[in-house]
Amino acid sequence: GLSVLDFVKRTSILKLGPEQLRTLAPAAIALARAEGLDAHGRSVAIRLNM
Repeated sequence: GLSVLDFVKRTSILKLGPEQLRTLAPAAIALARAEGLDAHGRSVAIRLNM
């Protein structure tokens, strides 16, 4: 049967520390660009002064 969960949009939130962000930045930027989300890639680069 149906429940409230059938109508709720689920989202994920991630929190990274500075070192974690530095580690994941190249992959995050590449993925953002590949998906046409250039501003998201630039956001990561700006946060790290890349």
